[in-house]
Amino acid sequence: MCGVVGFITSKRPANSDLITKMARALAHRGPDDEGYWLDERTGITLGHRRLSIVDLSPQGHQPMQSSCGRYVIAFNGEVYNFLELREQLDAQAASGAMPWRGHSDTEVMLTAIGTWGFEKALQKFSGMFAFALWDREERVLHLVRDRLGEKPLYYGEIGSSFVFGSELKALRLFPNSGLEIDRGALADLLRFGYIPSPRSIYRGIRKLEPGGLLSVHVTQAGNFRCGPSRKYWSLNQSAEHRSESDDAIADEASAVEQLHTLLRDSVKRQMISDVPLGAFLSGGIDSSTIVSLMQAQSSRPVRTFTIGFQERGFNEAPYAKAVAAHLGTDHTEFYVTPREAAAVIPRLPDVYDEPFADSSQIPTILVSRLTRRHVTVSLSGDGGDELFAGYPRYHLGEALWTRIRRLPRWGRQLASMSITGLSAQSWDRILRHVTPGKLRSVVTGHRLHRFVELLKAEEFGDMYARLVSQWQHAETIVLGATTGTGFRGIGVGNHDEYSFLNQMRLFDIKRYLPDDLLVKVDRASMSVSLESRAPMLDHRLVEFAWRLPEKFLVRNGQSKWILRQVLDRYVPKQLIDRPKAGFGLPVAEWLRNELRDWAEHLLDERAIRAQGFLDPAPVRTMWEQHVSGKHDRQAYLWNVLMFQAWLEAQGRAVSGSASSGTAQAA
Repeated sequence: MCGVVGFITSKRPANSDLITKMARALAHRGPDDEGYWLDERTGITLGHRRLSIVDLSPQGHQPMQSSCGRYVIAFNGEVYNFLELREQLDAQAASGAMPWRGHSDTEVMLTAIGTWGFEKALQKFSGMFAFALWDREERVLHLVRDRLGEKPLYYGEIGSSFVFGSELKALRLFPNSGLEIDRGALADLLRFGYIPSPRSIYRGIRKLEPGGLLSVHVTQAGNFRCGPSRKYWSLNQSAEHRSESDDAIADEASAVEQLHTLLRDSVKRQMISDVPLGAFLSGGIDSSTIVSLMQAQSSRPVRTFTIGFQERGFNEAPYAKAVAAHLGTDHTEFYVTPREAAAVIPRLPDVYDEPFADSSQIPTILVSRLTRRHVTVSLSGDGGDELFAGYPRYHLGEALWTRIRRLPRWGRQLASMSITGLSAQSWDRILRHVTPGKLRSVVTGHRLHRFVELLKAEEFGDMYARLVSQWQHAETIVLGATTGTGFRGIGVGNHDEYSFLNQMRLFDIKRYLPDDLLVKVDRASMSVSLESRAPMLDHRLVEFAWRLPEKFLVRNGQSKWILRQVLDRYVPKQLIDRPKAGFGLPVAEWLRNELRDWAEHLLDERAIRAQGFLDPAPVRTMWEQHVSGKHDRQAYLWNVLMFQAWLEAQGRAVSGSASSGTAQAA
């Protein structure tokens, strides 16, 4: 994996100093090599930082120019089927073989583009990637992101220049950037805990969406024209164009065998590396499946890594250890103390670069650190829950909507008025007397008020977006913000043609997976120069999983039915069957104890008011309710804290009124 950066400008003389400075901001993504390429005639400059994984020789140096001289590429990621593509290209060569300089996937990509054309070659690439390709003949810069969004790519206009890069920290170094905080994006952060693409925390700077392609045309005069981005792949389209093999998917035994074959092949491809390789292992279904298939195709024990915690309810290390022992892996585990975990928190703004509030970011950084001490590449089970319906909220969402939609609109309004007629605190006092002891922590006034938000939904997609939100009306907390609601508000749209389950899966595959889970893993692993790979996100496997009948996903109340059938071939059920656990830490309790002073500093009412982004009153109310022990407000508070910590780390100077959106980057 690597870091890419570049710009198009006609306003300043081309030189290597600026691009080198910007690229070095991404040195953690590529500590092994750096390079740049510039064209004074067009004003285009490309920069690259390299983490050497395949072809460690100088022949893998980037930016790389094609042998025909037409194309120049700055590439981040891996094309896992590059050996197959290389064979195809050799078969087409007039001499029987291409004149290869090295054996990197980047060279294969350039040769494929030169031989088959850019868009045809792009459809053949299977992997995780974000790259910039300069076509010298057509004077077009293409920016491309992989289908599922494993690798990041930001872009935008700064002044009269077009700028792009793997992380925002590189773009902030461009002269006179004057980046302003997007208050709508901030509202999204408070609501979801992440900023959905194509937005970024800065106005005018966007994320290229998964499966996205952006083409920037440069005129002879050196001016550029940036059209709208477009999709070269989408899950919706792949579902609409069902393959001829769908009949076989209806057959249970055939479906299990197809899944096993696809998983085996994806894992085999992703085990190709010229540096040491291992895997994250939690002992859950997804990571255990990946490690099982790795070990089945390896002649030596696979390196596996787990972190553990002393806090009960958060420690999966014993489960991982049992699976590792059964499979015979070379297993390493490390138990983390609260002090060690808390020490990560000050680094979060730098690691994640824009505000990001999934608290499992902390253990993800810790396991990445552990793993990087031993290997340079690590495989994971990311994507299993989205593909195979593993989240408990899927059952909850469908059950809630089944009941809500039975109520006529007037009935919903009456119920809403009845519930909101009393404050959450008043409901708590009432429920304390009428709710059985075991249910008092479950049935609360706050949750009744959250249920009212679900009653307001006009359609299922909107209800699900509300269900997975924290601050329901974040635009009222962020001063001067406007934001959409529901699926449409963040660009997913409602799909009534799909079942309730598939609507939830689609939302998570298009939003939660790329904008939360994959951001979390990419930034955490790259912060220690570790390449993380996710075999379940092979697009062939994703398309297959999307076409599966629901009876293969959920059966007799058990999720991931078909994936369990594959895992059963390798690991006994008794090592796997247990309630699903998240990858988290006792942050709620830490905020009342070890992290209280840190949080109190960031949530200071006078400071929040002076910054001019948030209304301090509801924030302070949430904080006081949490530290008193009356309610668990960790999910709400962590979103605010991550923004506040990021803001402090940026060293912002705020100018203008609260609603003007004129906070400038330092």
